[in-house]
Amino acid sequence: RAGQKGFHHRVQYNNKVLMVGKEITTDEGKLSGQTEFDLTEKSINPMGGFVSYGFINNEFLMLKGTTIGAKKRVITLRKAQRNPHNRAAREKTKLKFIDTSSKQGTGRFQTSAEKRAFMGPLKKELAKKREEDIKRMAEERKRKEEEAAKRKAKKEAEALEK
Repeated sequence: RAGQKGFHHRVQYNNKVLMVGKEITTDEGKLSGQTEFDLTEKSINPMGGFVSYGFINNEFLMLKGTTIGAKKRVITLRKAQRNPHNRAAREKTKLKFIDTSSKQGTGRFQTSAEKRAFMGPLKKELAKKREEDIKRMAEERKRKEEEAAKRKAKKEAEALEK
């Protein structure tokens, strides 16, 4: 069929592999966004997932630069027939920081815990805490009334004995 050549021949070579990641279900995969310079415990997924893709749950490759094709399209990576000899291809790379802020809008927090610490409690959490405080105060008031009733009954019993 016409227009299918790109689908069948989507091959790339000379891509530099920066990182090979594990499944998100493993302990190593849960900390795949952590580097030796950035010790924040986070996964590779940005807050809210990747735009038009979602969350990465399986093993993955992090490549330098861009790749061709649609976001969920399979690509074939192959070893180059001639190894690149330029300096950029030969030097070892160390990842210093992996940005996991939200890619939808203007995200600035790397983890949900960091966002929670900055933004404070949510309105529904405040309402829940307020309800718990009201229940606790009602229980304390009831307990104090019961103690007062016991003291009063004890005084009356002492008065009858005299």
